[in-house]
Amino acid sequence: MCRMTEVSSLTGRLLVATPALADPNFDRAVVLLLDHDGEGSLGVVLNRPTPVDVADILQPWAEHTGDPGVVFQGGPVSLDSALALAVIPGEEGPIGWRRVHGAIGLVDLETPPELLARALGSLRIFAGYAGWGPGQLERELKKGAWYVVESEPGDVSSPHPEALWRAVLRRQRGELAMVATYPDDPSLN
Repeated sequence: MCRMTEVSSLTGRLLVATPALADPNFDRAVVLLLDHDGEGSLGVVLNRPTPVDVADILQPWAEHTGDPGVVFQGGPVSLDSALALAVIPGEEGPIGWRRVHGAIGLVDLETPPELLARALGSLRIFAGYAGWGPGQLERELKKGAWYVVESEPGDVSSPHPEALWRAVLRRQRGELAMVATYPDDPSLN
C-alpha cells in the first residue's frame, strides 16, 4: 500500500476508494490508472457494470468480451465515449493495442476485431473515464481518499466486478486487508 507523498507515476496501479471517500461516483470504486504524470491522471473504474450489452453499441467487439458482456461505466467524464482494455500476454502486442502496464493495454476500437482476436486474453469496454487535473489526485491521496495498491491482470476482467473492491483489499497484507470487512452501512452495526 502507498499513500503518495512524492510525485511519481502511478500508471498501472489501482486506486481503491477508502470507506471515508464521500463522492458517490467513487463509492467503493476500484480505479485502474491508465496515465499519471505532472499533467494529471486518467483511469477507469473497474467495478461499475451497466445494464447495456456490448452488442448493443459495439457489436463487432461483443464476442470478444468476457463475462459479464456489458459496458462498464469507467467514470463520470465523457460518458458518450468508449475505451477498451485488453489483457494480452507476451512481449509484443498486436496492431491496435498499446501497452499501459504489464499485460494490460488499451485497444483502438477502430481496429478490426479480427486483427486482435487471437491475441486477446480478455477484453472489457468502458463508457467514460475518471480524470484528475494536475495535483488533484495527489491532494486526494494526502486526504486519505484512496489506497494505492498493485494491479493484477485479472482485475481488468473480473467475472464478479461487484466483489472487486473487497477482493482487492482482501489480498493486501496487514491492516489494509481488514478494510475489506468494513460494512456497507456502518450505522447498522
